[in-house]
Amino acid sequence: MGRLFGTDGVRGVANADLTAELALGLSVAAAHVLAEAGTFEGHRPTAVVGRDPRASGEFLEAAVVAGLASAGVDVLRVGVLPTPAVAYLTGSLGADIGVMLSASHNAMPDNGVKFFARGGHKLADELEDRIETVYEQHRTGEPWARPTGAGVGRISDYAEGFDRYVAHLIGVLPNRLDGLKVVLDEAHGAAAHVSPEAFARAGAEVITIGAEPDGLNINDGCGSTHLALLRAAVVEHGADLGIAHDGDADRCLAVDGAGEEIDGDQILAVLALAMREAGQLRKDTVVGTVMSNLGFKIAMEREGIQLVQTAVGDRYVLESMKAEGYALGGEQSGHVIVLDHATTGDGTLTGLMLAARVAATGRSLADLAGVMERLPQVLVNVPDVDKSRVDTSPELATAVAEAERELGATGRVLLRQSGTEPLVRVMVEAADIEQARSVAGRLADVVKSALG
Repeated sequence: MGRLFGTDGVRGVANADLTAELALGLSVAAAHVLAEAGTFEGHRPTAVVGRDPRASGEFLEAAVVAGLASAGVDVLRVGVLPTPAVAYLTGSLGADIGVMLSASHNAMPDNGVKFFARGGHKLADELEDRIETVYEQHRTGEPWARPTGAGVGRISDYAEGFDRYVAHLIGVLPNRLDGLKVVLDEAHGAAAHVSPEAFARAGAEVITIGAEPDGLNINDGCGSTHLALLRAAVVEHGADLGIAHDGDADRCLAVDGAGEEIDGDQILAVLALAMREAGQLRKDTVVGTVMSNLGFKIAMEREGIQLVQTAVGDRYVLESMKAEGYALGGEQSGHVIVLDHATTGDGTLTGLMLAARVAATGRSLADLAGVMERLPQVLVNVPDVDKSRVDTSPELATAVAEAERELGATGRVLLRQSGTEPLVRVMVEAADIEQARSVAGRLADVVKSALG
């Protein structure tokens, strides 16, 4: 069996790859593993379980809840809430396990299951590996230890989770949003009710699109992966800014008043300056990834802020932040982590903080985001090659060195293997888009010939 856990939980086509049996078995295994790891510390464990609005989330939630309760875990069902809300409630309620059913920005046929440990933190790789091992042992015949009688878990609905999470969001804002008109694209996803409520309570005039989930339309032509509708709505309504979430609302992209995209790097730049001004940017450092735009790095250097870059993936950003005590980090894709207020990327919190900066300064989002110039960035995926040799091919190393000499200090080359597909990603940045395209095309050809 290949590794079930990917970079963000277990995902697949619901009822084909991710079945009710798998969801139930993983939940029981997680309960056993976390008990063995001492997480429950001798007390009766509790789990918080939430989901996004996908139709398949209904039966998968039932399976997860059944698995946990059969393992002696009391379950609080919080219903449809964002991933960061489940993480927050796991921590604030002192629960031992958090479970979120979502496939994030993936299309509707997919779904996923993600576990959180005490405090609302993602599980370490070794715990995920142990859960897989225990699950596989049971699947091949080893019986579970099953409680009976009063030992089985009890299940209850926790409707208060919605208001508790919204109150948390409002409570961490540095100022209100009175006077701002904001368009929110909720991707017909998990934040369809939470995000508009939070912005409205904070004082903003709210216009929503993509906020009518029916279980089938999540991420369908809307949200953070499809910004055209949000751009048009912001211009049509004369809004100050627009905010777009993905299906589980752990990411946020934005649109300025003219309908221009503001990506994760630009959002990080705006928040970094705001947090430093407030004395909250510990060590005057922000964490990004190797995919962060070179313009972001140049801007942070100019402003006296250090940029630490990690491998691609919000889990690696979070690891660096926790290890070194940094307060702010994120990805170009819009996963932004404000560690003082969240244990994972939180799209609603990010959008609120961005809007709060606009309200506090009286400056437009375009003006604030102008602190950095986003250099043209071209990404080419080269499929059907031996990606394992991307770092060892002499021919490729020579081609990269030549490209870097051509680009000089105003450009950058990055080659990396995909974590999930048999392909190599070629990324080139340059001051001129045509130069970036030309260099990326030449490098892609070398990848095909050297690794094909």
